[in-house]
Amino acid sequence: MAQGGGFQRVPISGEEKCGVPFTDLLDAAKSVVKALFLREKYMGLSLQSFCKTTARYLQELSEKPLETRGYEEAPEPPVAADAPVHPPFAEQHPYETWDPQTMPVDLGFGLKMVDGVVHVYTKQDLTDKSTELDLPYPDLQEFIADMNFLMALIINGPIKSFCYRRLQYLSSKFQMHVLLNEMKELAAQKKVPHRDFYNIRKVDTHIHASSCMNQKHLLRFIKRAMKKHLDEIVHVEKGKEQTLKEVFETMNLTAYDLSVDTLDVHADRNTFHRFDKFNAKYNPIGESILREIFIKTDNRVSGKYFAHIIKEVMSDLEESKYQNAELRLSIYGRSRDEWDKLARWAVNHRVHSNNVRWLVQVPRLFDVYRTKKQLANFQEMLENIFLPLYEATVHPAQHPELHLFLEHVSGFDSVDDESKPEHHIFNLDSPLPGNWVEEDNPPYSYYLYYMYANMTVLNHLRRKRGFHTFVLRPHCGEAGPIHHLVSGFMVSENISHGLLLRKEPLMEEYSIATQVWKLSSCDMCELARNSVLMSGFSHKVKSYWLGPHYLKEGPEGNDIRRTNVPDIRVSYRFETLCQELTLITQAVQTEELETIQEEDALTITSTLGTH
Repeated sequence: MAQGGGFQRVPISGEEKCGVPFTDLLDAAKSVVKALFLREKYMGLSLQSFCKTTARYLQELSEKPLETRGYEEAPEPPVAADAPVHPPFAEQHPYETWDPQTMPVDLGFGLKMVDGVVHVYTKQDLTDKSTELDLPYPDLQEFIADMNFLMALIINGPIKSFCYRRLQYLSSKFQMHVLLNEMKELAAQKKVPHRDFYNIRKVDTHIHASSCMNQKHLLRFIKRAMKKHLDEIVHVEKGKEQTLKEVFETMNLTAYDLSVDTLDVHADRNTFHRFDKFNAKYNPIGESILREIFIKTDNRVSGKYFAHIIKEVMSDLEESKYQNAELRLSIYGRSRDEWDKLARWAVNHRVHSNNVRWLVQVPRLFDVYRTKKQLANFQEMLENIFLPLYEATVHPAQHPELHLFLEHVSGFDSVDDESKPEHHIFNLDSPLPGNWVEEDNPPYSYYLYYMYANMTVLNHLRRKRGFHTFVLRPHCGEAGPIHHLVSGFMVSENISHGLLLRKEPLMEEYSIATQVWKLSSCDMCELARNSVLMSGFSHKVKSYWLGPHYLKEGPEGNDIRRTNVPDIRVSYRFETLCQELTLITQAVQTEELETIQEEDALTITSTLGTH
């Protein structure tokens, strides 16, 4: 039993510690290290974050110096060590007074989408190709080659065995850690004044704006609207305007009839793995008219009701102080003005809270729009999604509401039913977006590549202007083929609940998680700290919530007075990660030595053979 650093550990001794023959370890280590290098490359290229500890270990194997690999030193802590837990926010509402005249100047750049990726030119005249700005974006051939390497890796038998054994070992190791240190972790938590699970920061990083309210809240809101706004025109049916009263009359409903059961919007056991049912659940009373009136941003009342109910949810979050959320809003890519409409909805209704950030989800529904003749090809969808963002970056005053709204957008999400069959495999023979005119949907990896490529160029353009950059956080691995996780691993900073990683439905409520998985107070606080780390809140805000040194590795980056996570737990996680990285990087390093010895032996053998 080894002791040190304030907690107990169990060491493993003897040769071949990892439980597989050295040759298997070597093959697995080489592949896993290459996979990590690939991920690091794509994160660096797109200005997304990559694990600092892993980067340090890869650096030892890499020929390139660290500073040339797309990394920036972490900014100086802007917050004093004894700063309060609540960050200071501006008194004035960010959407209260704004003037396009005071916005950053127009750069006068030209924009054009070529083969599915936006190119930026220093002049509006796009005929002169020499004016193109050199903004990095991924090479299609290289991306497909990298993807094929990872596809082969995940079906390699010995590598799967190696990884399975390591995961089993790590699971047992954690159980042993808890057995030995649970009481010490609890004692450390009890020493911290005022902090418990209810008053540490937590961020719900996966929640759809249209379902962020509970069913009781939605029911009360609809009933209130029926009393107050009965004569307001809320819907147009076949060219005829309808008031709220008329809408309910056509459905044979009164305020008295409404109940949680008639509303029927909660997710039940029939919903998991079934996106058709999931979407249907958010049609109150199964009626899409009510969905359109109450939980859409673009409708006859300009999303007024939806804005009101979201603001009520926001004020609940603000009242609770410690709860935060990243709400998902949708951009479909059917028309060029979707972004401006969404931004106007947020700014005009002043839908903003310091407790909330937005993620924008893009449903993978090209096949539906193409069948309805709403789009001519896939590139048109990409132009509708990305060109307004580039225009707002180049000339903010032209899209003033969008410029303001983007200040509070963390990144992009890609959503749809992943179990839908894919008729295509993304390879070099796949049509480019401008030529994708068929009614079949492009595969998951195709969507992700073009979202990633356009986001990468946009991030470099925004970085030049001093604006904040975006991240890609798609739904990934919920259902459907396992290879979706390959694309996600390559291009996403993190993924929104990937069920296939654990093969079980994810319950987001902490209280249920505690009961189902028997989680301790320490586990819960660790989950909450991780939710803040992976969220899109700013570095400065996280410095207040987690401590000014939260970016440092290991226990140095933990402040138990703010997180309520014991240093013992953070040390255990850090040491375990370092041991796993040491295992694979050392195997790759010793292999170089072995190769030289083997070559010498082969030379001797061949010499003997000739005599």
